Amino acid sequence: MTVLRPVRAGNAFEETVERLLQAIKLGVVPPGRKLPPERELAVRLGISRVTLREAIRALSDAGYLDVRRGRYGGAFVTYVPPRPDAGDLRQAVNKMGTAELTDALTFRLAVECGAAQVLAASELTQDRRAVLVRRLAELNEAGLEDYRRLDTAFHLSIAELTGSTLLATACADARSRVSDLLNAIPMLQVNLDHAVAQHQAIVDAILAGDPEAARRAVVEHLEGTAALLRAFLA
Repeated sequence: MTVLRPVRAGNAFEETVERLLQAIKLGVVPPGRKLPPERELAVRLGISRVTLREAIRALSDAGYLDVRRGRYGGAFVTYVPPRPDAGDLRQAVNKMGTAELTDALTFRLAVECGAAQVLAASELTQDRRAVLVRRLAELNEAGLEDYRRLDTAFHLSIAELTGSTLLATACADARSRVSDLLNAIPMLQVNLDHAVAQHQAIVDAILAGDPEAARRAVVEHLEGTAALLRAFLA
């Protein structure tokens, strides 16, 4: 839940909306599930409950949340990522611009390679090893409708397991910049099969304590994703 981190006081409302929207779009809180309780969320974000309610109301008005009252109420996520579509992918890239896309992919490559290297060089406890293995197993067992959300959870878990909030935040921000593009890529079985092998290579390198192998595995995986993007845009 790194994305639900304290906001800066100067732009509390805007940053609260940004944090919540990031959590929703990255699937940290899946469709149909509700955000953490208001009291807990306000403490996490370091804001007043008044500011939080204003942000939730704005996202509700925009169609991302459904606010329900009563004993079993709360702010439920209604946003569902659109089905993969090459036309949507082209539209998203055109909106972003080629230069910004290149920058976003470079940023993601740098921070995710760094996270994998740091984690591979760490003394991993059994609990942290188990979390990484579990995230990979959940992704491998995912259906197409839940694949992108669990893929995000797997990638972000690598950064979060380093224990560095700054690194985890950077990886979440990097993923957010390309999330709409990744969601729009049509999911072909041959590409999913490649991803399975690449994800396994990343985990194997981290668990073996080999930072260089972890870096190479992440590079291969993310360069493959970038090549896939270019192929659908050609």
